Amino acid sequence: MELVAKYHVETDLPIQKAAEAIAAEQSTGTWTEVRGQDNPLAAWVISAQGNEVEIGFPGELFEPGNVPQYLSVVAGNLFGLGAIQKVRLQDVIFPQSITRAHKGPQFGIEDARRILGVFGRPLVGTIVKPKVGLNPKETAAVAEAAVRGGLDLVKDDETLTDQSFCPLIPRLEAVMSALDRVEKETGKKAFYAVNVTAGAEKILERAERAVEHGANMVMIDVLTSGFSSLEILAQNLNVPIHVHRTMHGAFTRDKSHGISMLVIAKLVRMMGGTNLHTGSYMGKMSLEREENDLCRDALRDVWAGYKRVFPVASGGVYPGKVHGNLDGYGIDCIVQAGGGVHGHPDGTTAGARAMVQATEAWQKHIALEEYAKDHKELEVALKFWGR
Repeated sequence: MELVAKYHVETDLPIQKAAEAIAAEQSTGTWTEVRGQDNPLAAWVISAQGNEVEIGFPGELFEPGNVPQYLSVVAGNLFGLGAIQKVRLQDVIFPQSITRAHKGPQFGIEDARRILGVFGRPLVGTIVKPKVGLNPKETAAVAEAAVRGGLDLVKDDETLTDQSFCPLIPRLEAVMSALDRVEKETGKKAFYAVNVTAGAEKILERAERAVEHGANMVMIDVLTSGFSSLEILAQNLNVPIHVHRTMHGAFTRDKSHGISMLVIAKLVRMMGGTNLHTGSYMGKMSLEREENDLCRDALRDVWAGYKRVFPVASGGVYPGKVHGNLDGYGIDCIVQAGGGVHGHPDGTTAGARAMVQATEAWQKHIALEEYAKDHKELEVALKFWGR
C-alpha cells in the first residue's frame, strides 16, 4: 500500500512539472538523469491542480517504525528546490504497513479521565507562572493553589527542565507532596506534567527517574526532542504524556510553506502522546478554524486502533475565552490558562475557580455574564480581562 502526501505548492513552473519534481526529488530522482532511477520505488503524481498536489510513495520506500526516515521522504529536500518558491506539507495518509509499526498512546482520553475520576466535562489546566525563576517550594505553592481552585492539571513551562534554580527532582517531589495534601484534604486529584525534555541520551533515564520519584504525568517538548523520543517514553513509562509543541511556528505559521499542525498531530498520536497543544479557537495561539478542526479530529477520530488524544487549547486563554474554545473542541479537551489563572486580581486559587466556573457556564448553556452574577471569581475575571 502506498503513502499519500498532500502539498500546497507555489511555483512559476506548470503545477504538473512542479509535482513531478517533488516526486522525483523525494524518491529515486536527482538533478540529472541517472541509470536506474525509473525503478519500482519511484514516487508518482496522483493529482496536481491549482496549487494543490498529491504524491504517492510506494510502501516499500519506507522502513516501518523509523519516523525520521518517513519525514526525510515526505518532508525532506523538497523545501529547498530552487524551482519551487514555497511548499507546505498539508497532510499525510499513512498506510497500514506504517501505522501497524506504532502502538500509539498507552494512555488516551479515557485512561486519563479514569485516573482523575473526571467524566462528562472538559479538563481544566494551568501552566506554572512565572514560567521560570521560581524554586521548587515556590513552584509547589503555585501548583497547590491552582488545584485547590479546582484545576485538573498543572504543567511546567516548556522552558523549564532541570536548571539549577529549580532542579527537576526536588521540584517534582515538592509539587507531588502538595498535590497529595490537597487530595487527602479535599479528594481532588490532579496531574502534574513535569517537563522531562532532554537530549536523546538522557530523556528516558530522566523520565524513568521522575516516575520513580512519584510523577503521575510527564511532559515532552516534542519538536525539540524529536518524535522518536516521544515514542520511547510512551513505550517505557506507565504514566500519561503531555506533549508541548514549542517551535511549531517555524513549521506551521506560514500557510504556504512548511509543515501543517495536522501532520504534527497525526505523528504525536501515532507516537503515543496523551495530550497535545493544538492551538486555540480564541487566544494568542489561535489557528484558523479549519486547521483546528482537522487537528481535533485527527486526535479523536477512529484511526488505526489508536487511543484518542486530548487536544489542548492554550496560549492567551482566560475565562472570557473559554466558551469559544469549548465550542470548537467540545467536552473531550483540556482548556488551559497560565496568566489567565495566576493573573487574577484575587490570586491563583480565585483564577482557577474562575476558569472552572467559565467551563461550568458553557456546559450549562448559560451566558458568562449571567453565570458571573452568582460566582464572584468569574465576575472579577470578566471585569478585569473582559471577553
